[in-house]
Amino acid sequence: MLKALIIGCGRVGSSIALQLQKEGWEVTVVDENEDALSRLGDHWPGLFLVGHGMDVDLLREAGIEDADAVVVATDGDNTNLIIGQVAQKRFGIDCVVVRVLDPARADFYAARGMRTVCPTKTAIDTLTEAVRACELPVPSRATI
Repeated sequence: MLKALIIGCGRVGSSIALQLQKEGWEVTVVDENEDALSRLGDHWPGLFLVGHGMDVDLLREAGIEDADAVVVATDGDNTNLIIGQVAQKRFGIDCVVVRVLDPARADFYAARGMRTVCPTKTAIDTLTEAVRACELPVPSRATI
C-alpha cells in the first residue's frame, strides 16, 4: 500500500487526502489546527496529527521516513518550501509536491528540481484563455 503524508488540512490538503485515501493510499495528515480534522469527515480512517509541519519529530511520528509521497499545502509559501526541502533533502522522499502561490517563486524552485504547483499561475492562464475564447465583437475603427 502506498503511503502519503499531507501537510496542511485546508480545502486543498483535505481534498487530496480524501481522494488518495479513496484510491487506496494510507494517508496521514498534519495540521496545526485540531478543528481541521472535521474537513476529513466523521469516519476518517487515516492518522491525523496536530502540530507544525516544520517539526522534524512530528514528521517522524507522522511516518515521513516510510512515505512514498509528501504533499505540502499549508497557507504559507515559505513554510511549504521549507517543509518540501526537508522532505526531499533530509528524508530523501522522491515524490514531494509543494503548493506555492507566488508564480515567480514557484518557477524558481521548480527550476531547481522541486515539484511545485502554482494555483495562481493556473488561474491566470485559465482566465486569460477563457477571455480569449469569448466571442467578442471586432472593434471598429471610428472615423472622424
